Amino acid sequence: MKSSRRGFLKITGATAVGLGSMQVAGSFASSGTDDSVATKTSKNSAALTAKHWAMVIDTRKFHSAEDLEPMIEACDKAHNIPKHDDKNHEIKWLWKDEFKHVFPTIDDTYLNDRIKHLPFLVLCNHCEEPACCRACPTQATFKRDDGIVLMDFHRCIGCRFCMAACPYGSRSFNFKDPRPAIKHMNPEFPTRMMGVVEKCNFCAERLAVGKMPACVEASKGAILFGDLKDSESNVRKALKENYTIRRKLQLGASPAVYYIV
Repeated sequence: MKSSRRGFLKITGATAVGLGSMQVAGSFASSGTDDSVATKTSKNSAALTAKHWAMVIDTRKFHSAEDLEPMIEACDKAHNIPKHDDKNHEIKWLWKDEFKHVFPTIDDTYLNDRIKHLPFLVLCNHCEEPACCRACPTQATFKRDDGIVLMDFHRCIGCRFCMAACPYGSRSFNFKDPRPAIKHMNPEFPTRMMGVVEKCNFCAERLAVGKMPACVEASKGAILFGDLKDSESNVRKALKENYTIRRKLQLGASPAVYYIV
């Protein structure tokens, strides 16, 4: 009887360990989700790392909406962002908007004409205190130690609580299958499915292999990306030398995207 009981416990324990391993492996083998990206970053010696990633956008180098198109196009192609004919199904990671919509809390009657009519690049702000992460019931959206807020598309149940919590409108929901609306498929980044939320991920998958974000490469120096905690980084130097603004600071989210005006 004792031998049988001991054997039963061994089998039960081994099964529990095996199931636990399968669950962990499954969370990292989600067909290229950002969980796997995070793992690759820690193992790849070529990966770009930082204590706190941040972006500085120099609006002085943009003069029209056309100037922003190369960056938006680079982001769209890198992340298989669909282009639906119906604007009601629009998916946005990086897009452009007017000052009054991007900074609605900055009320300046005599605002400079250049700023007033200049289109601004808009994206997820990768906040230090992201409301989206607190609102998500499945941890499908989460913040890494380096400040990047990511999405695990396979954990998203489509409740859209994160969209309601985000004060910047930086998330999009796939009301229909996005794959037929992808013109040029990038096989290195996962496509999404109907019923999930998506957003900018600061190109975590590119950082993992030693590349800068797609929009940064396409900007020809107009967008800086670096470590906010490094006093010698390009973003810190830009912040020291220029006046910058951030979106809706009074909310306490502490956005990691700065705009030189």
